[in-house]
Amino acid sequence: MAVYLDHNATTPVAPDVVKKITDSLNEEWGNPSSGYEPGVKSKEGIEKARRQVALMIGGNSEDIIFTSGGTEANNMVIFGIVDYYEDWLKSVSCGKGTTDKPHVITTNVEHDSVMLPIKYLEKRGAIDVSVVPVSPKGCVVPQDVISEIRHTTCLVTIMLANNETGVIMPVEEIGRYLKEVNKQRKAEKLIKILYHTDAAQGIGKIRVDADELSVDYLTIVGHKFYGPRIGCLYAHGLGRETPVYPLLHGGGQEQGYRPGTENTAMIAGLGEAARLVCENLTEYYTHMKEIRDYLEEKLKEAFGEDCVAFNCSKGVRRLPNTCSVSLIGEGLVGHVVLSRCTYIMASTVAACHTQNKPSGILLASGVPRHQAVNAIRLSVGRETTRDNIDIAVKDMKHSVTALSSKKSP
Repeated sequence: MAVYLDHNATTPVAPDVVKKITDSLNEEWGNPSSGYEPGVKSKEGIEKARRQVALMIGGNSEDIIFTSGGTEANNMVIFGIVDYYEDWLKSVSCGKGTTDKPHVITTNVEHDSVMLPIKYLEKRGAIDVSVVPVSPKGCVVPQDVISEIRHTTCLVTIMLANNETGVIMPVEEIGRYLKEVNKQRKAEKLIKILYHTDAAQGIGKIRVDADELSVDYLTIVGHKFYGPRIGCLYAHGLGRETPVYPLLHGGGQEQGYRPGTENTAMIAGLGEAARLVCENLTEYYTHMKEIRDYLEEKLKEAFGEDCVAFNCSKGVRRLPNTCSVSLIGEGLVGHVVLSRCTYIMASTVAACHTQNKPSGILLASGVPRHQAVNAIRLSVGRETTRDNIDIAVKDMKHSVTALSSKKSP
């Protein structure tokens, strides 16, 4: 019996979401830009989904832009900063002759869909960047972020929760600081600092409220909460308070910010996934935390507390479903242990990274290299049971036993 423990990489699509997508393919097949009945019906389905997604994050539906996924949403924010800064320079009549560049602040544990576009723009000489290291607990310190602010700072981007360690970042606290900073900057006629969080790993596991977080942008990824592989970008006061610059140019869909004929069925599925979160989040959270805690207890029982190291420090908030664990011992490299498991489907690091070297996220979070190379990321889901965990831990035990016997003379 296979045991899927890689829900941070992707989740199965919920049955209600599959049904909604199927129904939409059959009933909402018209072009949403068409004025006749099939098109109108398709447009109504999209707008319903927009309201459902907005409700899930405590936002307004007119501030939601549907995208192909989280990578596109993150890139829209980051590449838009260059235009945002240039527009501001023009508005204050200092666009010519200045050598200042827009300045971006982020952390050293962000997802590649944030870090790589930032590095690309930095390499091109288009932006300056401050990368704030997280503390040895794997959590960024708000004051460390604030201390990096310059007069040219125009974007701060901090993930809501880390996909490997499960650490929940102090996004709300940083947001409160930035609100006060922006008040002062307005008085000094400096550019407003826009604030972005990639909430991919948080949604569907913890409560996410865009207003409480005080963010200008928030990235949503459907396949992380039992929806289809599309996403969206939330922009507070879209086009009025918060600027968005399109990556693509074409038709006028999504208020002109994301042109291209809308993928109605997948958008409807995303809306249904959001509805499930709105109605069942407390139940999801409670179940996942119970199963994750059970998993960690069974690991300690099976291998001994001295031989199990959890790669998330005590005293920090973390996702209810995530366990990054290292088995202490020679030859117990994470991907090797997993390769000898019969039933477990899991990863050693994020799915988009190589499995054969220690995680840069764990190293940046203060995990020793010898421990990081042994790491296995186990992330439970809504349907994971205690029986699943029993099978998985027994499977890991058999793998370790086989590796140990192989080393013996």
